[in-house]
Amino acid sequence: MNWYDNAIIYHIYPLGFCGAPKFNDGSEDVTYRLDKVLDWIPHLKEMNVDAVYFGPVFESVEHGYDTIDYKKIDRRLGDNNSFRFICDRLHDNGIRIILDGVFNHVGRKFPQFVDIQEKGQASEYCGWFQNLNFGGPSPCGDPFWYEGWNGHYNLVKLNLRNPGVCDHLIDAVNYWIESFGIDGIRFDAADCIDFDFFKRIRSFCKGKKPDFWLMGEIIHGDYNRWANPEMLDSVTNYECYKGLWSSHNDKNYFEIDYSINRQSGANGGIYRNIDLYNFVDNHDVNRLASTLHNHAHLPLVYTLMYTMPGIPSIYYGSEYGIEGRKENNSDDNLRPCLHLQDMERENVSLYRHIVKLGRIYRAYPSLRTGSYERIIITNQQLLFKKVLGEQTVYVALNLADYDFDLNFGTHMPHLVDVFTSTPIKVENGNASVRMRPYSAMIIVEDDIVNTEPRNEAVVEDKETEIVIGGKYRHFKGNEYEVIAVARHSETMEELVVYRSLKDNEVWARPKTMFVGKSGEQRRFTRID
Repeated sequence: MNWYDNAIIYHIYPLGFCGAPKFNDGSEDVTYRLDKVLDWIPHLKEMNVDAVYFGPVFESVEHGYDTIDYKKIDRRLGDNNSFRFICDRLHDNGIRIILDGVFNHVGRKFPQFVDIQEKGQASEYCGWFQNLNFGGPSPCGDPFWYEGWNGHYNLVKLNLRNPGVCDHLIDAVNYWIESFGIDGIRFDAADCIDFDFFKRIRSFCKGKKPDFWLMGEIIHGDYNRWANPEMLDSVTNYECYKGLWSSHNDKNYFEIDYSINRQSGANGGIYRNIDLYNFVDNHDVNRLASTLHNHAHLPLVYTLMYTMPGIPSIYYGSEYGIEGRKENNSDDNLRPCLHLQDMERENVSLYRHIVKLGRIYRAYPSLRTGSYERIIITNQQLLFKKVLGEQTVYVALNLADYDFDLNFGTHMPHLVDVFTSTPIKVENGNASVRMRPYSAMIIVEDDIVNTEPRNEAVVEDKETEIVIGGKYRHFKGNEYEVIAVARHSETMEELVVYRSLKDNEVWARPKTMFVGKSGEQRRFTRID
């Protein structure tokens, strides 16, 4: 089994994440904006992230999908040396790197296209671009016509049947592997790319790195056409993307259960041999928090995405439930500049839920690669199990605004909800539990998540003791007084309530986070 079969992936759109200028006219000096990723490494590790998928990072005209140079980091983000350092630090922390391969089209400032603009039919690159001919002008005023991707003539479609184009792209991939040590590629507009090119690039990449991951952006169609032993390892699971949120909005779990069974059901799913790339939002679609009608469903959607068959991914900032919608035909709101210290003031309870999901996902192999079998389904409740070998994990969801009494047969004598460490009643092979409104449970036989020590969060007892009225200094310098230790009404998680000694603002933070570390330093240190 390869690393990506068990991975949690974090997706960043770099130009937005860094607040880069919208256009690159070549006048700006190199600015090392992407270095901010280094400050996010402890955050990524706390979420058990295995790989960062970077959207376009190479020199482009505007949004990154209009490439100028496949071997040069966009000056708005940094340079090749700075990006190499970023990749090294991520690798040092056990985090792999996936880059966006925009191989279907390039920008109008791509040197080979400029050569045609300057030399006309005398250019040696006339065969590099799809359907280029000198029978009439282009919509952009060139004395020749060419095919633009999806009618966008600032995106010049490459001719991937031209050996020179393929050699150019594979030479770039070789450079990315050798210079940055990348571990995978996400292929933009994969449905438009020639199959022979995919076969060739797979052979090349797997020859360089046998566990190299190849994932394609596919929106419609039979995923087996692209994800198979000759081409790609995985594709984007747009089929379930829609069902993940609309089944909650419409209060209809039958929708998402149908899609999961169709893809990966124990009785003959059509994609059972593919680990699809699961997501709830990305750089092209509205943020989940702007799509769901009821924000109380956010933890349920993420629980379902982490536990259904496939590879879970998080789009940067959505772990805090930030919102963002397309407006006026612009994706800018989906791709904001974010700062981690600001995010920590957003939906912290959702973030802690996702952190817990990451730990649970890591602890139980059946959640990652086990078979899916639905047990109980109503419009607003869903119970399924994931089975791998002798390990069985149950996942229960209640999207309703009322309590639900869940009863199901089980072969296990003891069960516990690993989210809350709450035992589940089991008598004569029947398990029963009352689920709270808008709640999710992951039910296991042995709760190894809450009983075993874990890297960052477990410290000595004397260091986890919280003193009411005690003064504490945050690692960034501010000082606080602890007011109380409370318990979250929905998750039963312990929360530390504390007051700023500077401005009297009152905050609450999960106890595990309060006593834990940010990087190598403890978040809060007792000072009295």
